[in-house]
Amino acid sequence: MNSVDRSYKNNKDYYIIFGLILLVFILSINTDLAEYSQHQSLNIPRGFFYYTLGVDFLVLFSWLLILFFRKLGVVLFPVFVLLHFSLHNYFLSTYLYSDITVLFLFVGIGLIAVIPRWNILK
Repeated sequence: MNSVDRSYKNNKDYYIIFGLILLVFILSINTDLAEYSQHQSLNIPRGFFYYTLGVDFLVLFSWLLILFFRKLGVVLFPVFVLLHFSLHNYFLSTYLYSDITVLFLFVGIGLIAVIPRWNILK
């Protein structure tokens, strides 16, 4: 059985693509933190932040699973991003373009980097 080549030299595109996805998702985290700092003036329920920051943590965890070549991360990542998007849509009636962009990058570019490595993912 062949081992997975995890060197940066041979997987440069893989790490660059998922670095870009992380960079765009940080915009969503920044939005959550900005809303938390203004929650009293915006009348946002305090529990909302525990939910969204928890989902942010789960998105980052699934992103790490993808980087460590785990199939579970590939399945959970879009599910958690959609959950984050739906929490914003339900509690605040906001449409987060950063979440939609993350999903677009994951499906449009990220899977191009993942699918060739799918047979070696665990």
